[in-house]
Amino acid sequence: MELVTGVLEERKDFIRYDREGCGGSGIRCDTNSVSGAVSQRACVYCGARVVLNPITDAFHIVHGPIGCASYTWDIRGSLSSGEEIYRNSFSTDLREQDVIFGGEKKLTKAIEEVIEKYSPKLIFVYATCIVGVIGDDVNAVCKSMSEKYHINVIPVKSPGFSGNKSVGYKMACNALMELIKGNLATKKQVGVNILGDFNLAGEIWIIKEYLRKIGIPVISTFTGDSSYESLIKAPTATLNIVQCAGSSTYLANRMEEELGIPYIKVSFFGIEDTTNSLIRIAEAMGNEKAKEKAVAFTREETARLEHFLSQYKKRLMGKKAAIYVGGGFKAISLIRQFHSLGMETVVVGTQTGKKDDYEVIESIVKKDTIILDDANPAELETFMKEKGADILVGGVKERPLAYKLGIAFCDHNHERKHPLAGFEGVINFTKEINESMNSPVWEYIHELEEE
Repeated sequence: MELVTGVLEERKDFIRYDREGCGGSGIRCDTNSVSGAVSQRACVYCGARVVLNPITDAFHIVHGPIGCASYTWDIRGSLSSGEEIYRNSFSTDLREQDVIFGGEKKLTKAIEEVIEKYSPKLIFVYATCIVGVIGDDVNAVCKSMSEKYHINVIPVKSPGFSGNKSVGYKMACNALMELIKGNLATKKQVGVNILGDFNLAGEIWIIKEYLRKIGIPVISTFTGDSSYESLIKAPTATLNIVQCAGSSTYLANRMEEELGIPYIKVSFFGIEDTTNSLIRIAEAMGNEKAKEKAVAFTREETARLEHFLSQYKKRLMGKKAAIYVGGGFKAISLIRQFHSLGMETVVVGTQTGKKDDYEVIESIVKKDTIILDDANPAELETFMKEKGADILVGGVKERPLAYKLGIAFCDHNHERKHPLAGFEGVINFTKEINESMNSPVWEYIHELEEE
């Protein structure tokens, strides 16, 4: 593989470029970022916070400088059908003096203040970078507070410099396991837990409605629109379905090993994946009647969307897409969605993809499609320009890059305000792709460039 100008030598194993000459050794992934590469990933603490934040009645105390709490304040477009306390951030606001003398007393006081003022059922305490350096015993403080006040005060070991965003996901999953294993219920129910859906713009309500229509009860959700009371019922479920594989496969594995709940990975992005997921869930539950309902329901929804999509294909056919998202499963679904619109994916990358994700990606894109793990802005810019991408699907950090290059952009990140999951999401996604890519502004920009 000939390395492209502008790409760091240390990054070459993380990029698949012209796979016919690669020797089939596979892409390097699921490792820490290359130092100095300006990774688009967030830190361990942020990874933990985005998983736990949507629990609607949980209190999140960030043990660290105020910047950590402000960085992740109300960071998701997660909606709630109940409490709204999760939209607040609480911080111990560590200063220079605390770094010297320690912050355990300050943390104890913060926990007691929250308990006195709000009488919470559940508190998460995040250990940030500073805490990892000065050595505060957050575990001991949380244990002491739990025993004293008889509530769940759970430490989240998330010093930002201790790894990458994927490590943060694991720390959040460990915290969730501590919660549900401390409240084990014995009586099993026929139903599923939904893992890795954070109710962005109400998407979990859409999925739950689909499952209700085919006769599959939902026991608990991790963590969109969840609560303390709903989470502790999770061990009673008979199946876990994993939507965001990057953040929740680790939790699913632990629940299978320690609680005996099997899991399957699903995706509700696009017609093809939504259809397959509903049918596979019914099959995994051994519910033939639910499977029949799933087949009938998905056929009806697909037929409903055929005319709608045909109107947009005329304007999108032959266009080129670049994808850079968090997890591999989402990237796979997006490739399929673009293909259904007659578009080709020419660049695709993820922050937390695994080997098996990239193997699937390689099997569904052309041989000259560029595949990247943990990309940086310079790489994205280089390859989008080289491949002539017409649109980039990504998150908030990629938006300025796309606009700087005069390329259309679609926000598929966790701050968005409209659902992109399910059959309803297909409509929203298609409209956004069309409106962004076929906006008159691009013609005006190209005219200026030619002058």
